[in-house]
Amino acid sequence: MRIRTALSVTAATAAAALMLSGCAAGEGSPVDGDPAPAPGATTTEEGWSSDTLNIDFATYNPLSLIIKDQGWLEETLGEDVTVTWIQSAGSNKANEALRAGAVDVGSTAGSAALLAKANGSPIQTIGIYTQPEWAAIVVPEGSDITSVEDLAGRSVAATKGTDPYFFLLQSLEEHGVELADVEVQNLQHADGRVALENGSVDAWSGLDPIMADSEVNAGSELIYRNIGFNTYGFLNATESFIERSPDLAQLVLDAYEKARAWALENPEETAAILADVAGIELAIAEKVILERTVIDLDVVPGDAQREVLEVVGPIFVESGDVQSQDAIDQALESLFEDSFATAADPANITD
Repeated sequence: MRIRTALSVTAATAAAALMLSGCAAGEGSPVDGDPAPAPGATTTEEGWSSDTLNIDFATYNPLSLIIKDQGWLEETLGEDVTVTWIQSAGSNKANEALRAGAVDVGSTAGSAALLAKANGSPIQTIGIYTQPEWAAIVVPEGSDITSVEDLAGRSVAATKGTDPYFFLLQSLEEHGVELADVEVQNLQHADGRVALENGSVDAWSGLDPIMADSEVNAGSELIYRNIGFNTYGFLNATESFIERSPDLAQLVLDAYEKARAWALENPEETAAILADVAGIELAIAEKVILERTVIDLDVVPGDAQREVLEVVGPIFVESGDVQSQDAIDQALESLFEDSFATAADPANITD
């Protein structure tokens, strides 16, 4: 089996990122047992700009799991900088942590980054981690719902502020279903899965790997997929962190490029790491990594991502999630900071 590459998806398609409240411990809090800083690791002559680096990891961002698992940041920064890993349960939670200053760097779907920026969050996208097909419309086994049109008059679970929610909005619009005709229950991803499987909702706009797990173990069915409605995986940093610690921001992008190469060389090991953190079966993790995630792509945020967000932006305004198209346009003008990704060099990372 081979990880899908960007060549298998046209530049116009978007697939992206959000996901799951994992089964791993410490969601939204520092994780016990992280590697200790390695004594003797090199720093710049002047020393690092800060003695702390707060960064998220998420099951919807497999590269973050590799970096954390391998301990590369700790090895490179040594005793001079304390690295704190905080789990994001979904793009909405990552955005909350960024806005509160709880993390310096957080992973979201592109749509969620645009939403946050348009609503005043002081963030910028410094890199692209993957292009996932991670959202779809899911119904329980044996459901009489077979199309998006059938969602009219039904209840659908979705996590507002995340790609699955925006996937739902786009799907409804494409199929001529008014949002007002659907009862949207705002549930975190894992809770949405539970509600689907116990009959509390009729459908779920799901997120991998939870969605793949529900398919395999509960017989849930994906009735509508559209990779073009998924947005890319965006790595975002607070503007204050970028200004205060450009050296650490660069190091994070260096580590991400090292993780990208490692994932491409070690697809089965990447799936195993995901399975362990998410608490899912290896076969399910392999489905997510090998079949539904493009890892081999350009890390620099640019035109491909902008084109996707230009489609999503007006939907935010129509749904009331953003006040005006002007706010969307201004956010798109200032969201991308591509200098770190352009200069990313995995050789700067200590093994």
